[in-house]
Amino acid sequence: MQADCLWVWEDRLKRLARMTAPHWLALYAGLVAAWIFVWLGSTEVAWATLIRDLCATPVVAAGWGGAFAMWVVMAAAMMLPTALPAFATYDEIAAAHGASGGAALVAGYGAIWFGFAALAATAQVFSARLSLGDGVWFAAALLGLAGAYQFSAWKVACLSRCRQPLTFFMGHWAEGAWRMGLRLGATCLGCCWALMALGLIGGAMSLGFMALATCLMVSEKLAHGSWLTHGIGVACFCGAGYLIGGTI
Repeated sequence: MQADCLWVWEDRLKRLARMTAPHWLALYAGLVAAWIFVWLGSTEVAWATLIRDLCATPVVAAGWGGAFAMWVVMAAAMMLPTALPAFATYDEIAAAHGASGGAALVAGYGAIWFGFAALAATAQVFSARLSLGDGVWFAAALLGLAGAYQFSAWKVACLSRCRQPLTFFMGHWAEGAWRMGLRLGATCLGCCWALMALGLIGGAMSLGFMALATCLMVSEKLAHGSWLTHGIGVACFCGAGYLIGGTI
């Protein structure tokens, strides 16, 4: 029994040691910096005026570059926490095989979300110019789309792969860290894009929306079964119905 306990503690210490590697430290720094930036955008602290004004600037005035920067911060703050179990699983497999490549994996994952940020910024600028973002019907349609996606086969397939990172990595190990990072990012995007897209109506850089969405997406990947996924879908449908009912 004592030997088993010592083995467990040694294994945990090895895991902690691996999670202090340079790519992990960079990951922690990026995650903390993203959430600090979001917090500063919503706080009343005087020295945060510049960041707060930037977040409050209308999209049309901020331009595509400003919108892209905000979506990059949102993606980092919201999606990195959901990927931490997968990154840790990769490091364990890499250590067992005497391999490396954690930084390349994270870079590949990040590249996918940079691409999403570019598309989301384009959609936000386009909708702002057409004054769609403030429209009830646009919000209801987006909520309905997100709700329907929660019940789709594509959502089920992507979520299943996100919940089983060991199976995912073992199936693609020969591709290398960079390509696996791209695959992981694409799978994560397929799982979460609809909820992330609600930022178009929930408010880009909104602390409340981002915190709620992050908790839901993390919980969704850790939960078993479809009850939470379907529950989120029903909530989206209810929100859409509420908005439509208020206009009739």
